[in-house]
Order: sequence, then C-alpha cells, then structure tokens
Amino acid sequence: VQLQAFGGGLVQAGGSLRLSCVASGRTSSTHATGWFRQAPGQEREFVAAIRWWNGISTYYADSVKGRFTISRDNAKNTVYLQMNSLKAEDTAVYYCAAKNTIVQMTTQATYNYWGQGTQVTVSS
Repeated sequence: VQLQAFGGGLVQAGGSLRLSCVASGRTSSTHATGWFRQAPGQEREFVAAIRWWNGISTYYADSVKGRFTISRDNAKNTVYLQMNSLKAEDTAVYYCAAKNTIVQMTTQATYNYWGQGTQVTVSS
C-alpha cells in the first residue's frame, strides 16, 4: 500500500486547510487511516483517525476536537483532514498512515503504512 499526502501550505491563524491522503496498491487490506503530526523539536503525535471496517468510527486528539474533521471517500481511496480555526500550535509536518487492524487507533506503532509528510504552517 502506498500513501500520498498533500494539501499543506501556509495559512493565517483562524484559517482552514484540507489535507488529502490518497492510497494505492492493495488498499483492500487496510481498514483504517490516521493522521499524525510532528512539530520541530517534538515527537510525532496523533491527530485523528477513521476506521471503516465493521462500521465507521472517528477518533480525535483533544487538541483538535471541534476544529478538525476526518472523512473518507471510498471511491477515491482518499482520506481527508479538514482543518478549521487553525492555530499557530498546529504548525507541523502532517503524515497519514494506514493500518490493517482497528484497535489502538491512536498508537502510531500499530500503523503499517506511512506516507510522506506535508508541511502545514500557521502564521499568528
């Protein structure tokens, strides 16, 4: 499975961006996709995730609840991360990842496939 993330950029605080994660290859083996981010000098952290096997469920870090929305377009094998009311502290490289299981959705070590990062910079 190959993942390609794009949609990052420079935006002012309070603005919005939509990230996309396009999957290709043996996508039928994956049942969930997550977004993680890594700010300079910090560890990579969980942002949001969506699973679509046995029903659809979404998961969010407390820091983004109410501002970010994760969704999936099954026909396009694409997962989106709509980011609204962006803050300077949202500045980071954002990575998408996919996994074959639907447990431990917030744990990055459980994700099997990773895409390249896309930079999101929020100016204050």
